[in-house]
Amino acid sequence: MKKLQGAHHRQPITPDLLMTPSDQGDVDLDVDFAADRGNWTGKLDFLLSCIGYCVGLGNVWRFPYRAYTNGGGAGAAMLLIVGLVAIYYNMIIAYVLFYLFASLTSNLPWEHCGNWWNTDLCLEHRGSKDGNGALPLNLTSTVSPSEEYWSRYVLHIQGSRGIGSPGEIRWNLCLCLLLAWVIVFLCILKGVKSSGKVVYFTATFPYLILLMLLVRGVTLPGAWKGIQFYLTPQFHHLLSSKVWIEAALQIFYSLGVGFGGLLTFASYNTFHQNIYRDTFIVTLGNAITSILAGFAIFSVLGYMSQELGVPVDQVAKAGPGLAFVVYPQAMTMLPLSPFWSFLFFFMLLTLGLDSQFAFLETIVTAVTDEFPYYLRPKKAVFSGLICVAMYLMGLVLTTDGGMYWLVLLDDYSASFGLMVVVITTCLAVTRVYGIQRFCRDIHMMLGFKPGLYFRACWLFLSPATLLALLVYSIVKYQPSEYGSYRFPAWAELLGILMGLLSCLMIPAGMLVAVLREEGSLWERLQQASRPTMDWGPSLEENRTGMYVATLVGSQSPKPLMVHMRKYGGITSFENTAIEVDREIAEEEESMM
Repeated sequence: MKKLQGAHHRQPITPDLLMTPSDQGDVDLDVDFAADRGNWTGKLDFLLSCIGYCVGLGNVWRFPYRAYTNGGGAGAAMLLIVGLVAIYYNMIIAYVLFYLFASLTSNLPWEHCGNWWNTDLCLEHRGSKDGNGALPLNLTSTVSPSEEYWSRYVLHIQGSRGIGSPGEIRWNLCLCLLLAWVIVFLCILKGVKSSGKVVYFTATFPYLILLMLLVRGVTLPGAWKGIQFYLTPQFHHLLSSKVWIEAALQIFYSLGVGFGGLLTFASYNTFHQNIYRDTFIVTLGNAITSILAGFAIFSVLGYMSQELGVPVDQVAKAGPGLAFVVYPQAMTMLPLSPFWSFLFFFMLLTLGLDSQFAFLETIVTAVTDEFPYYLRPKKAVFSGLICVAMYLMGLVLTTDGGMYWLVLLDDYSASFGLMVVVITTCLAVTRVYGIQRFCRDIHMMLGFKPGLYFRACWLFLSPATLLALLVYSIVKYQPSEYGSYRFPAWAELLGILMGLLSCLMIPAGMLVAVLREEGSLWERLQQASRPTMDWGPSLEENRTGMYVATLVGSQSPKPLMVHMRKYGGITSFENTAIEVDREIAEEEESMM
């Protein structure tokens, strides 16, 4: 608050009225930020944090197996969704830590059969060769050592009779989950000031490892088989709604649309940050990473296909365990297998951590902004309490049947509920708030208006497409399953209620907003649908154009003049207010 108070006594700023926001280049990041809330300490902090958030385990853990399978009150709802995802997402990081530690050995423990967790079905899947090449193996009635290591040792799933009987806690997984939460807490301890520096490593180093794995993969014999399978479209799959639904969900999951992470990170930006440019960089980086990860994974699948003498689509069972079964198995076929295994899981660790940072930062920021007087001075303690609470809630995932709960959370926490949140957000911004107001805000912040393409997407294309996908997902609903296990009806109902709960936050928030107003029902609806009197940029010096009317003591119909009198001048970024004032005047004349 000190900075806001001091803003009234700033020295007059002589404007260069010929310059526009796009001409100004870099600005001091500390100029227009409340010191008590915090902000990014460097320009790349935001960009790398967004890339690290979007580029995560979804690109390596989720995207390849989706491609393998398919042939080639919204704020409260967001918090509920991101909270559920954060619980099981960190369990995946715990699995990664487990494998990372297991790779610190001369011989990988999933390389051979004959261990106490192996069964009579275990067979070391290595093709026997003669002069004609690899002889095909009959793999239908056998299980690879890596698969039994994953299911019978890491998960110990044989100790559970199903989701209703999770069995005992696996203490090695419990400790790995604890370590994962400790790492996350230490990295978000000081908010974006600490996590913004950690992402300089976690968001960039994975690309070095991915490049190393990619080069190693494409140089393996038979790699072209997997790459050919990866690049060859199977058009008959396009007739299945399941493909389109999962493609949309993959984009949501990967980019984090609807989770609130991008909104949280953007809230720590300066007011005139070029978010237009950053959006293209982040989305392009996300897509490129997914494509590169696909080449790295499928080149190894092609190598395994040649070694085993089976088609690429029969090398492994698609599913969440793809990164914990197929790639570990492939590592055993390479020289220096522990080294490559360590690199792979270290890459997964760094990919997962910065996404988890965003999940936690979203929750902590949203709650502390709601109660700043009580929580902002104790943000570190509050962050620790959130981590402890989520660790305790995630303990069920460390049991023998924890994978069943993880699959249930993965299937329902961020599925149709996420679509409903994004659809509602689109409609609220374009229909309730108004597309003209929204575009005017962007014009004031960036210095230029959004083009016709973006307006068409916001108004029609995005909500219509998402609504169609939502209807398809409901019509083509399929119960959850894990391998041959079918979830009981009560578990399916629990998952559906989990998804519906996030959706119910939206009408609940609308109801509360209406009840707070006065008058008839129609008058309450009108009042609740309008921006509040103090709506606008958080800092007063950024309240130009129509938002000057929200400044204390503002009575003049000429907002630009009011702003100049109050602050002794205008910055070059605020020259856009002249155009905004002209637009407002033209609209008023047309209405008269």
